[in-house]
Amino acid sequence: MRALGLVSVVAAGVLYEPTDAGILAFALPGLMIPRFLALRPTADLVFGLVLLTAAWSNVYDLYTTLAAWDLVVHFLATGVLSVAVYLLLGHAGVLPRPVGPGRPRRAPLVLTPVLGLAISALWEMVEWAGREFITDTIFVTYADTIGDMAIGAVGAAVAGVALAFLRLEDDPPPAT
Repeated sequence: MRALGLVSVVAAGVLYEPTDAGILAFALPGLMIPRFLALRPTADLVFGLVLLTAAWSNVYDLYTTLAAWDLVVHFLATGVLSVAVYLLLGHAGVLPRPVGPGRPRRAPLVLTPVLGLAISALWEMVEWAGREFITDTIFVTYADTIGDMAIGAVGAAVAGVALAFLRLEDDPPPAT
């Protein structure tokens, strides 16, 4: 996925607009997250596919040409990003690790949707800033913003269930 991400940036730069290459380049750091978190290969693949789909959907203007595509991507992307943030905070000792003996499942079930709402808010601020300062072709309305945030929270809640019941990391956390 990471190699495909690099090829995508180059392809977009050659075949499309510089802003399209920029959108895909914006996804590159995100494609590295699964390696830092030691996600299992399947989780790594899903994460990368979701991020690249989100970026290419912008290049091909799918958010405005396909009904509800924006909601599908917000559901999926907010879900995988919420899991990544939860795991990152777990590695840092801020949140309890989601898997292991004696670990309550309620923490990822409750906190992953909260993280999803925070991510959704930041995402919508970036969309707004992009429209205000880069190009007015970015579609931003009040209803779109609220809908994106709501479906993102639902995606994060579903991801929280996956986080609570599936082992997404390569190595289980050490028992303490």
